[in-house]
Amino acid sequence: MQRIPIIDVSAARSGGLAARQAIAREIDATCREIGFFTVTGHGVPVAAMDELRSKAHAFFALPLQEKCKAINPVPGTPRGYRAQGLESLAQANAGTAPPDLKEFYHFGRESWPDETYYTGPEGRRYFIPNFWPATPERFASAAAAYYAEMEKLAAFMMQLTALALGLEERFFDDKIDKHVSAMRLNFYPEQTSAPQPGQLRAGAHTDYGAFTILNGESVPGGLQVLAKNGQWIDVETDPQTFVINIGDLLMRWTNDRWVSNTHRVVNPPASVASQAKRLSIAFFQQPNYDALIECIAPRGQAKYPPVRSGDYRDLKYRQTTVAVA
Repeated sequence: MQRIPIIDVSAARSGGLAARQAIAREIDATCREIGFFTVTGHGVPVAAMDELRSKAHAFFALPLQEKCKAINPVPGTPRGYRAQGLESLAQANAGTAPPDLKEFYHFGRESWPDETYYTGPEGRRYFIPNFWPATPERFASAAAAYYAEMEKLAAFMMQLTALALGLEERFFDDKIDKHVSAMRLNFYPEQTSAPQPGQLRAGAHTDYGAFTILNGESVPGGLQVLAKNGQWIDVETDPQTFVINIGDLLMRWTNDRWVSNTHRVVNPPASVASQAKRLSIAFFQQPNYDALIECIAPRGQAKYPPVRSGDYRDLKYRQTTVAVA
């Protein structure tokens, strides 16, 4: 495989069960092979995508002192701005690498019901108020609108996932109806000095949840995925399409039928590094925090013990955080 497949899901969105099953078979084939595919015909308004990208670029273009005003005042809270040097994704997969050459903005859903699941001691670990910057204007509304579109697309993709795995189409519905999905605006700034040995924009890692929906830009220094033959494949990203990849929890659910594949974000060539900035917008679909991720294979054949969605996410967050002296 020299490139990841492109899957047009428009027929599944507008057609009947047979159309959804046909698209599901395509998804199953690529997820068995590489776990990455590009989605077109997704139905997400381009205006919502463009608006968030515009606001994100405006924020990351601010002076560092101004951006740091958007750092969450409660240390360790996964909401708000994180400056470069505080995360090494390779560490989540037992790798060692210097901090990633990126900064990011982390947010989640804007509101939730006044119920114990959301507001109780455990719920408060996942349903956290967002922390928005004062500048640019309408940053929060653009982010909330995009997040809402991702919720709809993610629910649709999980229904296709169920069909692809030979399950009832609504199998995952009650496992994601109170999801704890997060979003990140990842910004990879221009590189004005040479990286440290082994230092990348994002080190080699897998994602933690069910799957990731990524919207990127076609600029140097982008995403690569590791193929079965050991070669790194460049992943083409386009502002009007999405790249979807399988995460660890969906791989565990499928007992390795589907691949949570290693990927990374490489540095731009030295000849253009001083101009090659890049933005990617990532929605990390994470099931309900109390969802038990338990192998759907026949009893006795499971490769992994059951794990709660929230516990697994928390573990990975701890592993990737770089200690600050």
